[in-house]
Amino acid sequence: MPKFESFDRRGYATLSPREGYRRWAPTYEATVKQDMDLRLLERVQTVPLARVERAADLGCGTGRTGRWLARRGVKRIDGVDLTPEMLERARASGVFERLELADVESTPLPAETYDLITTVLVDEHLAQLAPLYREAARIARPGAAYVVVGFHPFFIMQSGMPTHFDDAAGDPLAIETHVHLFSEHVQAALVAGFRLSEMHEQVIDEDWIAQKPKWAALRDVPVSFAIVWRRA
Repeated sequence: MPKFESFDRRGYATLSPREGYRRWAPTYEATVKQDMDLRLLERVQTVPLARVERAADLGCGTGRTGRWLARRGVKRIDGVDLTPEMLERARASGVFERLELADVESTPLPAETYDLITTVLVDEHLAQLAPLYREAARIARPGAAYVVVGFHPFFIMQSGMPTHFDDAAGDPLAIETHVHLFSEHVQAALVAGFRLSEMHEQVIDEDWIAQKPKWAALRDVPVSFAIVWRRA
């Protein structure tokens, strides 16, 4: 698989995911763009959220995805995240039944329990995808949906931009970023027992450029994706 170092144009100081999100936690909600993930989640057609009995959000962060699910009628939601400071904010949201401090690749969540699993803006921080898909398959009920939303590999390669944020002094810091081609997702998913249900891609469009004019040079470049898998 390609290495991010081949494309890096920023050369930012880079932190591990746990340290990076610990430091980003206080400002994360104010800086992450909803167009990256929530616009894609709104386009998902094959997951009837009103019928979801129990959901698990692997890499729940501050609880953004959990809150989105709760607003759409999902009543029982569990979350897992690697960073205590992000989990504190998820807990304050009040939408999670259970929260666990754990790696998304190996969680204490019960097997064959969830009919919806989500992983949003996480995969680019993982060196390999196979362990994530195996864990999602382990906790999924037969027929469960697994929704993966991620930073588009084409955008990472074309822009040379890692996941990053500004620290308290205004200096940019990167969080360890990996490039995963879609073929890697497909291979990991198939081996884990998933089949493809639907897929969407978000490009840098006029709405996006209106909010971030300096990204005009990236017009029409895909920036994020959503893949919906089904457990056999």
